[in-house]
Amino acid sequence: MIIFVVLILAMMYFMMIRPQRKRMKEHQQFMTSLKRGDRVITVAGIYGEIESLDKDSAVLKVESGTTIRVTRSSITTKRHQ
Repeated sequence: MIIFVVLILAMMYFMMIRPQRKRMKEHQQFMTSLKRGDRVITVAGIYGEIESLDKDSAVLKVESGTTIRVTRSSITTKRHQ
């Protein structure tokens, strides 16, 4: 019975916890790699170019030339040229 419980816990670790930690680590690396001039997409689907970065926020220049401030964590992906 104890072996069965250990096997279930091991499966939970390899199927749930480990992949989540990997995604978090990749997201952290992505956040630190952001720089001025990067073209990005936010969680809300806003396309923009990074004008400036702060510890917790980023200023994006959108297509119309307007700048908006968004939380840094809301940036999901870099857009390729």
